Formats: sequence, C-alpha cells, structure tokens
Amino acid sequence: MSIHTVSPQFVGRARELAALRGALDEARAGGACTVLVGGEAGVGKTRLVGEFTASAGDALTLVGGCMELGTEGLPFAPFTAVLRDLVRRLGRDEVAALVPGGDTRGLARLLPEFGQPGPEGREARARLFEQVLGLLERLAEDRPVVLVVEDAHWADRSTRDLLSFLVRYQRGEARLLIVVTYRSDELHRAHPLRPLLAELARVGWVTRLELGRLTRREVLEQAAGILERRPSPADMDMIYSRSEGNPLFVEALLGDPGGDTLPESLRDLLLASVERLPDETQELLRVASAGGQRIEHDLLAAVASLDETALSGALRPAVAGNVLVVDGEGYAFRHALIREALHDDLLPGEHTRLHTRYAEAISRDLSMLPAPRGAIELAHHWHAARDNTWALISAWGAAAAARTATAFDEQLRMLSRVLELWDRVPDAAERIGAPHAEVLRLTSVAAYQAGEFERGAALASAALEEIDRQAEPDTAARLLRHRGLIRFSLSRPGYVDDLREAAGLVPADPPTRLRGQVLETLSRMLTRPDQLEEKISTARQAIEIARQVGDDSTHAHALIDLTWAQCRYTDAEGPIAGFAEARRIADRAGAYFAVMRGTISESDALEGAGRHEQAAQVAREGIAIAEQYGLARSSGTFQAINLAEPLFSLGRWDEALEVIEHALALLPPAPHQASLQGLAADIALARGQADRAEALVASSRKVLSRGAFRSQSVLPHACREIELLEARGRLDEAREAAARALREHDLMDDSRYSWHLLLTLAQLGGPFLPELRSTAGWVAVEGRLQRAQRQTFLALTGPAPGDDAEDTGAWRLAAWQAAASAWAELKQPYAEARASLGAAHAAQALGDRQEATARHARARDLAERLAAVPLLDQLDAFARRARLAVADGAAPQGQPLGLTARELEVLEQVTRGRSNREIAAELFISIKTVSVHVSNILGKLGASTRGEAAAKAHAMRLFDR
Repeated sequence: MSIHTVSPQFVGRARELAALRGALDEARAGGACTVLVGGEAGVGKTRLVGEFTASAGDALTLVGGCMELGTEGLPFAPFTAVLRDLVRRLGRDEVAALVPGGDTRGLARLLPEFGQPGPEGREARARLFEQVLGLLERLAEDRPVVLVVEDAHWADRSTRDLLSFLVRYQRGEARLLIVVTYRSDELHRAHPLRPLLAELARVGWVTRLELGRLTRREVLEQAAGILERRPSPADMDMIYSRSEGNPLFVEALLGDPGGDTLPESLRDLLLASVERLPDETQELLRVASAGGQRIEHDLLAAVASLDETALSGALRPAVAGNVLVVDGEGYAFRHALIREALHDDLLPGEHTRLHTRYAEAISRDLSMLPAPRGAIELAHHWHAARDNTWALISAWGAAAAARTATAFDEQLRMLSRVLELWDRVPDAAERIGAPHAEVLRLTSVAAYQAGEFERGAALASAALEEIDRQAEPDTAARLLRHRGLIRFSLSRPGYVDDLREAAGLVPADPPTRLRGQVLETLSRMLTRPDQLEEKISTARQAIEIARQVGDDSTHAHALIDLTWAQCRYTDAEGPIAGFAEARRIADRAGAYFAVMRGTISESDALEGAGRHEQAAQVAREGIAIAEQYGLARSSGTFQAINLAEPLFSLGRWDEALEVIEHALALLPPAPHQASLQGLAADIALARGQADRAEALVASSRKVLSRGAFRSQSVLPHACREIELLEARGRLDEAREAAARALREHDLMDDSRYSWHLLLTLAQLGGPFLPELRSTAGWVAVEGRLQRAQRQTFLALTGPAPGDDAEDTGAWRLAAWQAAASAWAELKQPYAEARASLGAAHAAQALGDRQEATARHARARDLAERLAAVPLLDQLDAFARRARLAVADGAAPQGQPLGLTARELEVLEQVTRGRSNREIAAELFISIKTVSVHVSNILGKLGASTRGEAAAKAHAMRLFDR
C-alpha cells in the first residue's frame, strides 16, 4: 500500500473548471474576459488553476504570484515574475521587439535586463502600465494568453493598480484571459483588496468564482486518492468533521497514516508534514520561512550557510514531501499556511536572528535579488530584525528603488518608515545624508504621485515650517513649487502665491535649472486673461534660462506656455509654429510628457481659433504619438477628445462618434470618459435622442460631482444640462439652471467656453437678458470663432436699449445673415443651419419671402445631412406657418432612407453576410462601433434582423454594380 501527499485525483471542481475553460473559449473567440477566483486558505485555488492551465491547449500561460513582506506585498511582484519567465522562454530581444513603440525603458522598471528606466514621474507609471498591457496584447496576436495572478490578497497598491488597469482596459480582440486568485477569508472590512474586487465586479466581462469546501462525498474521493483505498466509516467521520471539507486539512490529516492520534490544533495539522522530515530539513524550512513564500536558491544558500551538497541534501526531503516546490530559480512553500505556521513557531530570538542573517546576506550582494525587490526585502528584514539604524538606512534605499520602479505607494511607505524611525536614530540625518525637511519633501512628492494630494500638501507645509526660507532658498523654492502644484490639482487657492514666492527665492544670477523650472510652472499656472502679460514675460524668462542650462524638457514646456499665451484663439499663423518647435525640442530630449502636452495644446488652440481641419489633423498625430509612446489609453484618449471636438464642429458627427466609441472602448480615466461622453451627448441632443443624451449627461455628472474641474469641463456640462431640460420641454427648470450657471461660473476665465454658455442662455431668453448683455460685454473676443459666437449672441438678444437701431427688423436680419456667413466661413454646418433659420424668421417678419425661402432651404439641406431631427422639425414647422413652397423633406441624394455614408458602408458589408468582427476589420473600426451602426440601420430600415435588412437592401438595388 502507498500513500500520496496530495490526491492524484482532481476532486469536486468540475463546475469551476468548466467555467474557466468557458472563459478561455470566450477570450479565444474575441471577448474580453477576467475571472476572479476566491476561497479560504487551503480550499484548492492553486490546484484548480493548475488543472485549468494544464488543459489550456495552445494558450500561452503566464503565472505570477504576489509576495508578502510583513503586512505589505512586494510591488509589481507577479508582473516581474511573468516578465522574467518570458525572457527565459523567448529571450530578451524577442520580448523587447513585442513592446509597443520598441522602447523598453518602461519595462526596465520591472526587470533590469531591459536597460535603464526612462524619466520618472506619474507619466512614466502610465507608460509602464500601457506597455505591460501592450506586451500581453502583442503576445496574444499569435495565440491566446492566460495571465494568472495568484494570492492577490497580498498585493501592494502598485500591483493592485496595474491589475485593475489590465482588467479594465483589456480588449476582447486581444484574446487575453486574466485569472486572479485571492483568499476570501483574509478580506477583513478594511482590507484594500475589497474595494478593488467590488469595482472590478461591475465590469461587464469580469466573473467571480467562489470556491466552497468539499462535500462529504468529495472528501471521501480525495481521501481514497491519497490512501489508494477507501477509509473506514469511522475514520471518514473523523476526517470530515475535523477538516470541515477543506482539502488542505484533509491532506494534513491523512499525511501520517501510522499515527495513533489526530493533531489537536490547526498549527499541529499544518506542521505534521514538516515534523516527519529529517532534523536538518526542518531547520532549513524554519530558515526559509523567514524569507517569505518564495525564496531564491542563492539567497537560501547564503542565509543557511550550507555548501551545495549539504543544501541539496536538506532540500530533497522537503521537495519529495511536497512541503516545498521548485519555483523558477528558487523554491516556494506548497501552501502559504505552512510557511506562516513555521514562521509563527519561531522563538523571538530566532525571529530576530534569522531576519538579521537575511539582511546581512542581501547587504553583501544586493544583486542576488532583482531590483527593486532586493532593496525592499533588505528594508523588510532589517525592520523585522528590530535594528532601528539599519532599518532606517535600508528604508531610505528602498524608497529610491521604489521610485525608480514607479511604485509610488511603496516609496511612500518606505519614506514614512524613515520618518517614523527618525527620532529613534540619533544621527539619522548623517546616516542617510539628508535632513528631516528633505525627507518630508520627498515624502510629500511620493504622496502626490501616489494620488494622496491632501497628505502631500500637509507634508509640504510641515517641511516649510522646518526650514529658514532665507537661509535655504533653493529648498524652500522646491517645496513651494511642489505645494503650488498640489494646490492647483486640488483647485485650492494659493497656488499662484506659492509659485511667485518660489520664484522670488531663487536668484536670477547665475541662471539655474531650478529657477527655470519654477518660472515655467508659474507661467503654466497663470491662466486668467488678466494674467496674460505676466504669463508671457515669465515664459520667456524660463525659455532663456532653460537654453542657458541645457534643460530641454523645461524649454519645451515653457515654449508651449508662451505659444499658448501668444496665440490663444487668434487667427495668426505665426505663433502656432511655436508648438511644433516645442514638440521637436521635447522629442529630442525624450520628454514625452512635453510632447503630449504640445500636441494637446496645439490642437486645442487651433480648435478654439476655428481652424477645425488643422485641429483634427494635429489631434490625429497626437493619438499616433501616444500609441508610439505606449500611452494610448491615457494621453491617447485625451487626444481623442481634441479630435472628436473639431469633427463635431465640422459636422462629421458619425466620424466623431466612431472616435468617441473607440476611445471609450479603451476605458479611459474618468475625467476623459466624462468629456468623451459629453461630446456624444451633444450629438445626441442635436439629433433628438433625448434618452441617450440624458444617460450620457448623467454619467458625466457623476464624475464632475466628485472633484473640482476647470472651465473646459464644467461650462460645456452646464450647457448640456440646460439643453437637455429644454429638449424635455422643462423650460422653467432650464431657466433656473441658466440663472444658477451665471451665478456659479466665472465667465471671464476662458472665452472659448464662456461664449458657448452665453449662447445657450441667450437661446432660452427670459428675464436675465440684460444681465447676459452686460456679462457678454466683458468676455474677450479673440478670434474668428469668438466673433461668430458673439455675432450669434447679438442676433439672439437683439439691440440693447439705447443702441442705434432705427429698424429693428432689418437689424435682426442683417445680424442673422452675418452670423450665418461667419459660421459658413468656419465650415460649421450645424451652427450655420441654426443661424440660417434665424435669418429665415427675420426675413419672413420683414415680408421678404424670397430671402426666407432661400435661408430655409439652406438650413434644411444642412440639417438633413446631419440628421439633426429637432432642427428639421423647427424648419418644417416654420415652413408650414410661413406657407413656403419647399420640398417635402426627402433624404439627401446618395443617402437612401436617411442612412449616413458610414451606415451605407456597413449595410453593404451586412448584405455580403459578414459578421461584426469581419466588418470591423474591413472598415478599420471597432466591433462595438459596428454594433451601434447595425442597430441604427435596423431601426431606419424597420428591419428586425440582419437578414431582413440585407433583403431590403437587395430589393432596393442599393449596391448593384
């Protein structure tokens, strides 16, 4: 008779295994898919995933586990393990060739084989995240990929953030399945994984599997597999009652078949398999338990002080007894509970002594562990050894390593530990080479980059209180600049004051990089029209200093500030060239944040000046650059906003919706998502889709209600709220919202968005027209777009009391004609159509039927092309009242049944029997966009199925050649 340490038979998980296989089939077919597998410790999560991956066929399986260090996890541990495994399998060069854009500096933060990391900062973190996802997607082009992240209950915040990013942004076309395991019994109410699981569970392609305990019948099957015989009924009763169906406990209970008694405690149960091993093996396992769940061979050898022969001799029984398993270049405990029981069983002296030995071994050769793991584990072991001096020194070093890896939360934790230990180490400043105020500053920076703005501001203020600003002007200036940035992010007052004080502290002679950075930041934050001259002067000073000290990044940013200030929304060609020059300088320096900012600012300036075609072109270039830099889902989706906006202006609404749908499919950050949905709501309102507009506006409202946002976000949203109420016929509420908007918003801040709001309010009319006229008199008119908006505003509000307008009717007609001409010159068909309707009304009031008919015809032609249903209804109502001789409103030539050009293209593909995926590939659009077009086509054709739509298209001979 023989006995196995684990059952050779996989028991009781048929449903869960089928669910994982179904998820892989779904991913293989092109559907985004993530499975979260939860269950208590020992219930069989790892065994289930192992059985699944073993049967995954041609799929590429990548497995990485989170690692516990004390109460915190190691940053990015599972992804570092996956990357190292890929390099081992494919080679460094082949992996590098798969990285989007070919720049591996982001991955170098996880694995030093990829060279030196690029510039640090929050943008670097975003780039790292997108490169990891891009790498997985490129791998999945050849075959499906299964990414397994184990033990997520130990994940640090950096790991959780990257995991959330991968799940939320995975594309179905990528054929990527993500499987995450975690201990559900570890998730106390304050556990940081709980909110992430709740958030991910709301994502449409995420499924949660909860592994329960085995039934009595299943425990019997497991026991029979281990013993190779069925246990007696009495033994079975005892095994089932003691294990309560937990597979690990069943294995432990059956692990000593010759024993006369069963273990009395869980600890005894877990350690039973260890206590049967030779003494030297037990001692080695106790040593290993202090190293964590997974430990490298070289590190274990160094700490155990054994030669290879002795080490191998001690290890073999542990591996044979299934207490340890070989894991890459080291070993892992078969179950974390076994390691925890061993570690908890150490005496206090043993605990301190072992962690000291680990710290000393790592100190002798930090390279035996990959960066930043070596520095962070070193800090963990010195802290666990209760050596305050070395705990402080190692935490300082670990913070620097975490910063390089963009693990800002880990950096913040390490720096917080330095502050905590400061008073316990008398010569702390000398030990780390930095004063307490500098540690506070760096901790504040880490808090800011980790998104803890309030804490960052408090730490910066604390640091400022510790220093003499006159004696340490540079340090004070850095702190003031940093606090100014945080206050700006929080929309708190005082950020300009901080930056002005910082500029006053740094001497102008000799020029320094710090002074250039401070002046550039100040210039960037001077956003009000009354600060324009100061902004220009400050930007020029920053440019001159940056040139002198060779700081290309600051030079590029300052040139963007200057160009923006000089061109604003004017029509001049010259100043715009500054954006191209800034991008060239930034590109030369590898300052990709400046490159992105340059394209965003340029496209925004062009759109604000009414140069819509140029704005769209620059935005397209920006999206391509974002993809090249690996920032498609962050900077790229912001650029999509700047592309959709000019497309809306140009009346290319279906194209704009495709851009929006594609960007939203990438699940952009919430503020970007709100802006994209807002633009989609504008089109829905113009086309009379009130329900869709209301849903989009409500979604945007949730985002905007959670923070402070600038005019470019809040003013368009205010317009949409008002227009939606007007579309619903709730005019009194719309006027109340309009009055509230006038009270709450500063219309002097940004003329581009202020004029839009003024036009929306003027369209309503009402008792606040005098206030509107007064306000409009103060809002700047900086370019063609603002002039067209102002002209339309005048036509809506009429001559003010006291204006010289003898014939008000003639004045109104001239005003509307001028407005229509201005919008036509800008190539904005929707605005031109509305102005033409205004001109038609004015002409009819004067009795000029010929002009009224001509203006009406022009407006109707434009509105039909746009499918602007509410405007078409207004035009038809006007024609009936005025009894104009016009056509009955057939769809424009070339667009049968009101189908748009894109919908005709999609319908042609449908008639050929192609699927949504095939159509998407043919037309270079997303599958979701195809689905939207097909739904619209079915509605317009009155068809219930694709086949019926195709039959109608054939009957009408739409695509005969």
